[in-house]
Amino acid sequence: MSIRLTRRAALVSSVAAGAALPSLSHAQTGPSPAGEALAEAVDAYVKQALAAFPDQPAVSIAVVKDGAPVLTRGYGVRVQGEAARADEHTLFAIASNTKNVTAAALAMMVDEGKVKWDEPVRTYLPGFTLSDPVIGERITVRDTLSHRAGFGLGAGDLLFWPNSDRSREEVMAAVPFVPIEDGLRARYHYCNLMFVVAGEVLAAVSGMRWEDFVQSRILDRLGMSETVPMATLADPAKSALPHARIGPPLRYQGEMVQIADSIAGVWNWDSAAAAGGLCTTATDWAKWIGLRLAMGELPDGTRLFSEDAAKEMWRPNIIIGSSEGPTAELPGRAIASTYAMGFQVQDYRGERMVTHGGGSPGGISATVLIPGRDAGFSIFSNAEESYLLRALRSGIADIVMGKAGFDWIADSVRLRDQSDAKSIAAAAEIDAKQAAGAAPSLPLEAYAGTWRDPWYGDIVVSQRDGGLWLDFTHTPALKGPLEPYDGETMRTRFPDKREEDAFVVFKLENGAPVTATMKAVSPDADFSYDFHDLRLTKA
Repeated sequence: MSIRLTRRAALVSSVAAGAALPSLSHAQTGPSPAGEALAEAVDAYVKQALAAFPDQPAVSIAVVKDGAPVLTRGYGVRVQGEAARADEHTLFAIASNTKNVTAAALAMMVDEGKVKWDEPVRTYLPGFTLSDPVIGERITVRDTLSHRAGFGLGAGDLLFWPNSDRSREEVMAAVPFVPIEDGLRARYHYCNLMFVVAGEVLAAVSGMRWEDFVQSRILDRLGMSETVPMATLADPAKSALPHARIGPPLRYQGEMVQIADSIAGVWNWDSAAAAGGLCTTATDWAKWIGLRLAMGELPDGTRLFSEDAAKEMWRPNIIIGSSEGPTAELPGRAIASTYAMGFQVQDYRGERMVTHGGGSPGGISATVLIPGRDAGFSIFSNAEESYLLRALRSGIADIVMGKAGFDWIADSVRLRDQSDAKSIAAAAEIDAKQAAGAAPSLPLEAYAGTWRDPWYGDIVVSQRDGGLWLDFTHTPALKGPLEPYDGETMRTRFPDKREEDAFVVFKLENGAPVTATMKAVSPDADFSYDFHDLRLTKA
């Protein structure tokens, strides 16, 4: 598990998750500000937060209250070191905030009688199966949208993360081989792969590819003319380009740098678009927030989906976590955090909150709806400053809800500094273990060959320049030297420092390596580097 505020936290954690400053008291409650006063309060708070996180290139904010946008604004620059400013029309990758659009698309099919939430997937995709065939028979459309299929966290993400050469059809062909670690509906495990399956259900029943349906039936209908359903369609000249810290000593440490010349350069999820493809602007996403708060009703009085479908998409399907509730030290802690369909639903300071996050290389985002106050907001970012996102998400929520008394900015800075110190110490420990490690028991050439995993495919280890070279054959960025670490454990040194390195642990039988497993080197590694799900055998 990461020792940092992880991408998983950015995606679906409680708005106010994490430790808090013990000296602060319970928030005081007051009426929600409205209109211009709300816009001014949020604007001032965003500027204050950005001053505390000065390396952030740009953010974009949308706030909707009582059916109308009261703030749509960009802050900062689209590219670090350049003059072009971000504004309300700047495109950002919103990654997993796409998931509630996919759920809504299927809700439209439910309204039309073409899909039933609790019908097995194989009703719409004949022959569909999973590595656990019983789950493959029973898994429903609702399950694919609820992170309760039994897969482990991030299982199968290496099929499309980092940028892969696989088509959507090839991803779907690999789905039956991805390992399952839990029972169907037993526990919550965040799973992008099942949203890819949900997108294929949509394609099967609508006769349109996911991106064509979303464009013609949702974006065009809402007048979201600035939004594109896939990052490969995002014009770099209109985009906030991705930035990150890529070391040393570890990913998420070091100087903030631009990591690609386009969003798609580091975030091409066309093959998994239903899980995270959308790029949008504050202006356009305000329209989506307004639609969701209006329970599917469009401004002209017509509907994109029914009120019944809207309610069903917010009905909890699996428990994410629970606690004893808020305290003076943890004022935003939820009693129960749940996942519905494409949205997390939880309590926050005694009210219902509907929320989701998104994390891509070089960008994180959040959507927060507070239905009881007819209010919602979004935050888009073109860097991986997760503690800034935490400060903005919780602080803006408190402003919208008329609460005061907790300094989310100071608390997030404190947590970031603590996390950085732990990460630096972990990096030193990793290097020390390699320096003290035993030599491999066999000559390096004995480990060379083609190593095959049932769902990923081939990973080739070859001899090069007196050492070993590892090649994830479907992932251009995951290619580089493979070094001895400790005995039969080796580690990669990918030249592309945007990516996470991996340990490779070889198992010997009769004096020869025959199988291998992998895991991420860094404790901070993003969960989508699901190296640990690989089960390699020598071909």
